[in-house]
Amino acid sequence: MTAALSHTSRETGNSLNSSILEEIRSGRLENLAAEEILTWALGNFHPRMSLSCSFGNPEGLVLLHMLTRLEPGARVYMLDTGRLPQETHDLVDRVRDRYGVEVEVVFPEAEPVQKMVRQHGQNLFYESLEKRKLCCRLRKVEPNRRYLAQLDAHVTGLRREQNVTRTDVAKVEIEGRLVKVNPLVDWSREDVMKYVRENGVPVNRLHQRGFPTVGCAPCTRAIEPGEDIRAGRWWWENPEDKECGLHVGEEQGGSGI
Repeated sequence: MTAALSHTSRETGNSLNSSILEEIRSGRLENLAAEEILTWALGNFHPRMSLSCSFGNPEGLVLLHMLTRLEPGARVYMLDTGRLPQETHDLVDRVRDRYGVEVEVVFPEAEPVQKMVRQHGQNLFYESLEKRKLCCRLRKVEPNRRYLAQLDAHVTGLRREQNVTRTDVAKVEIEGRLVKVNPLVDWSREDVMKYVRENGVPVNRLHQRGFPTVGCAPCTRAIEPGEDIRAGRWWWENPEDKECGLHVGEEQGGSGI
């Protein structure tokens, strides 16, 4: 589908009405394919819905490709933590040029980050899980929460096989006053990469250097053959702790990093 989706836009207010709640709770949406989920979400929430795209995972770019085919005016945002690699910034510009999409870049508040760095140093995240979560909270979770406050729904690239913390993720979830849309939860890594190849989807060039996912530069490394796909993220921590707080744990209200 290349034409813009026909729908009734909801310019203001929360669209989480009783009929939408009933549809989500019925489980019917679990049977829909990814593009069907996006079509449903756009019809109910656009333009008060945005895709969280980290530009460090192919899943987000797959969804961006799908969304812009369904609705050229679909909203896309990213969190710029201040520690992203140059390759990620380069990809953002490639995507702007190819899809004509205005990526909404969200930055952390300067004062809390400055205070954290003065108190704990530039590389505090290596020292303890507590300090790493502090850094993620100030650079990612809180800016993300601030951005989402203007929306009724957000789309993520979560997949169930990505992490032990994501095995129960549904295709559409109610998250407080927001609807969280996860169209790719039942996709495999092979499904994602097949879509990338068949549709020429631009992805982060660090993937070619052994980085299956790309986050902040100091917290991401290449992995060895046979290692788990998330092994390159916060590799000094236990697998059960490997979340930045955008999806599970002490922070709720996140999106698809």
